[in-house]
Amino acid sequence: MHIPPHDNGNKPIVDVDHPLVPLNYFNIVKLKPGETYDYRLEAYETCIVPATGTVTVETAGETFADIGHRGEDVWDGDPEGVYVPTGSGARITARTETEVFIAGAKFATTLQPFAIRKDDLDLVQYGSDDTKTHRKIKHILGANHHDRVGRLLVSELFTVGAGGWSGFPSHKHDTDRLPDETRHDETYNFRFKPNYGSGLQMLQRVDNEPGDAYHIMDRSTVLIDKGYHPCCALPGYEMYYFTILGGLSQRSLKQYFQPTHAEQLHTIPGIMDMVAKFK
Repeated sequence: MHIPPHDNGNKPIVDVDHPLVPLNYFNIVKLKPGETYDYRLEAYETCIVPATGTVTVETAGETFADIGHRGEDVWDGDPEGVYVPTGSGARITARTETEVFIAGAKFATTLQPFAIRKDDLDLVQYGSDDTKTHRKIKHILGANHHDRVGRLLVSELFTVGAGGWSGFPSHKHDTDRLPDETRHDETYNFRFKPNYGSGLQMLQRVDNEPGDAYHIMDRSTVLIDKGYHPCCALPGYEMYYFTILGGLSQRSLKQYFQPTHAEQLHTIPGIMDMVAKFK
């Protein structure tokens, strides 16, 4: 499902118990200096990540100051964030003009809050210019925080260079059937540089049968409920997408690669390192 760019007015784009991706939650909050935003989700753990600007986050009796240091856009430095436990109230106070992502996954247990600073990120770069698959991933809640989080995985993905494919070889994760695959709902929010760039999100629900294709633009949101889902940017444009994964029975993601294209796993440098980081 494609949700076109729009002003959501600080109201959830993907609310609790969404019919397509019930394991996910997603909101974009825009604040001016000194403004605050409060929320509490009883059944979802969340992660607050400034897309731009700097905030202070108060949650579960703790205060995390000066979170986020990006200026103009998501390419302007590394992300930071705060993990907010299930059922815990959170207050976001803007230190500067800011745009904040709130990512969530359904999880029943209440854990402890913590901050993710840029030195805590789990980074991976893979692919190649020759295969048109060169990209960089900045895991905010990735393998480095596996023992401190319930079911939520939060990452930022960048195409390296202008144009190219991401999420290829095509894979899916819509069914719990270990050891081959796990059920993880997924939500994306896209950005392009320059911001008038655009791309394509494919969603092929059955191998070798026609699927859907969405024209994605700057600030498009895409919900992945089922199927193989590669995406690409037009030549000449850089693409970024904020990624939320919520697991049904475990946190670690087990991707099932599309049989038709699985041999491409052997042509893309570093792809197995990428797979290992979604833990």
